Amino acid sequence: MPDVAPVNPLEHAVSLPYRIAVLVYLYDEQNRLLMLHRRKPPNPGKYSPIGGKVEFHKGESPHECALRETWEEAGLRIGYEDIRLFGIVSERAYEGQNHWMIFLFESTRPIAAASIARMEFDEGMLQWVPVASISDLDLPDTDRRIMWPSAQKHRGGFFMVEIDCTKEPFEFRVVESCPHAGSHAGPPSDPNIGRSRL
Repeated sequence: MPDVAPVNPLEHAVSLPYRIAVLVYLYDEQNRLLMLHRRKPPNPGKYSPIGGKVEFHKGESPHECALRETWEEAGLRIGYEDIRLFGIVSERAYEGQNHWMIFLFESTRPIAAASIARMEFDEGMLQWVPVASISDLDLPDTDRRIMWPSAQKHRGGFFMVEIDCTKEPFEFRVVESCPHAGSHAGPPSDPNIGRSRL
């Protein structure tokens, strides 16, 4: 059988600016998640966990960015031991403007709600939202369909997902899934898991 060159999925991919960002999922004693009702792009008017872009041109690491953004957005000083990386999301051509690599962190202990120094700043307004009510919020489409369900399934574990926003509707593939720390689960066996569904 002759050698066959591997298929390059990026052979015809569009070149766009690349952004690296973090999202920080802070949970309080009542199992509420700190959410930001955004005023500025990306996703103005929608809700997301706190976070922001990694200053990679300065050599900032994702963990350093998560600590910095938690201080800048919530006025909360935390240490490396207070957060853990539990997810990585790759978004190709999000809104046709940027490629994104997003590192998701979660708090390793409940955060005292009263320790948040301010609930409003130039980026928007912070709210503690019960976990059961997150899906009722106006979330970005990729968050609603993929990131939030994955974040809930993998609390204490790890996942990685690739989202291709060049397709309509967008497609996604879970490439790593370990729902609980210490266990390992491969990609789901559902053959339809790689496609977004309404």
